[in-house]
Amino acid sequence: MTDMETVLDSNNNPLEERIRELEERVRQEHDLYLRALADFDNYRRRIDRERTNTVSTAKREILLPLLEVLDGLELALHHAEDAASPLTQGVRAIQRRFLSLLEHHKVETIQSVGEPFDPRVHEAIDSVPSEEHPSGTIVEEVQRGYRLGDDLLRPARVRVAA
Repeated sequence: MTDMETVLDSNNNPLEERIRELEERVRQEHDLYLRALADFDNYRRRIDRERTNTVSTAKREILLPLLEVLDGLELALHHAEDAASPLTQGVRAIQRRFLSLLEHHKVETIQSVGEPFDPRVHEAIDSVPSEEHPSGTIVEEVQRGYRLGDDLLRPARVRVAA
């Protein structure tokens, strides 16, 4: 064995050990990187869900009081004595604009009269005897119900045939 081979042999073992240590450290650092990347991805998804929920909640808080204003317009039209008066026509125009605005924001009315009672979208306030409607059928809508996309915004308040 030459002097050079002896030097390589004596130093080779520590070099291999050092390489293994460095490889292990690189593997650990890579694992930390992957965990941090997954944590960030989870954080981003959670923030997106929270943002969607916040927007939905804000829309709901704005729309519910506006629906009460729409109820008032409909009540005024119901009690209007002169349907041809300019005031009544103006209120009707405001109501149409209001409904158009709600439709633009994905608010839909819930169909009730003549439909079977569904506790997921209807709130029964009374049951009335009826010979012309089968039991469990909605005969009168007291307050219109609305959906916001797939979510219930406000249930329809109805009277149901007994």
